[in-house]
Amino acid sequence: MLAIDQREALRAMIGDLRGRDVSDGEVTHFKVAAARALTPHASAVLVDHQFGWDAVLDEKAIDPGCALITAADRFIPGPGEFVADAVIDEDVDPAVVREQGAVAMKLLVIWRPDGDPAARKAMVESFVARCRDHGLASIIEPVSRAPRAGGPYDVDAGIIAAARELGALGADIYKTEVPTHGSGPDDEILTRSRELDDAVDGHWVVLSSGVRAERFPHAVELACRAGASGFLAGRAVWASVVGSDDLDADLHRVAVPALRRLTRVVDEAVSR
Repeated sequence: MLAIDQREALRAMIGDLRGRDVSDGEVTHFKVAAARALTPHASAVLVDHQFGWDAVLDEKAIDPGCALITAADRFIPGPGEFVADAVIDEDVDPAVVREQGAVAMKLLVIWRPDGDPAARKAMVESFVARCRDHGLASIIEPVSRAPRAGGPYDVDAGIIAAARELGALGADIYKTEVPTHGSGPDDEILTRSRELDDAVDGHWVVLSSGVRAERFPHAVELACRAGASGFLAGRAVWASVVGSDDLDADLHRVAVPALRRLTRVVDEAVSR
């Protein structure tokens, strides 16, 4: 599954490469172009409402064979972070997006060791019920972050702790970071991925943020060997063409083969 729901982080990526400020329209243009080029090769695509949703629908950029997932989270920035927290976006109406073709909604959950577990659980349970009440699948995406108070922090411990806390609350799909962000030895990634599989009651997939693009296919393979159902990722597919002067051509030349390679990895790993 393909993710193009990145927001201010995507604007920053484009701006860094072009060396200037980037307009909302440029961010939207990237999303429409990526959707048009890549969704024929994806089983589903995740789109945000801030920059992408209306445009990809108006432009009919989604391939008919690709399922549509809407981001239903509102990002709250903080010092040094594009996303310091996330909450349910009440402006995303489940009945409306289902009528527009969505089959699922996604919620980002910022997990911090000094955060409130009860508040996180309540938000996830509310989101899952919101999806279920409208016939939509629910996808939650917990990400491990440092404590607000600062100090030493074990990101991997947070990834596993988040899964143990939130992985059995009824979400249809649990979207997780790759253990060690793909940088550890294979045995360690497999062991930690099996811990994720034990913690999550249902299907789980990995995201690519924090993982080197060249390492991500192997990380996906290891996760699938441990029980994952695949990936829901963006940067590993299209980050290398962000800011391209010939975006459409480079999406087809670089990003499409990257996505097709990932789908082959999943097909081979889960069929073993």
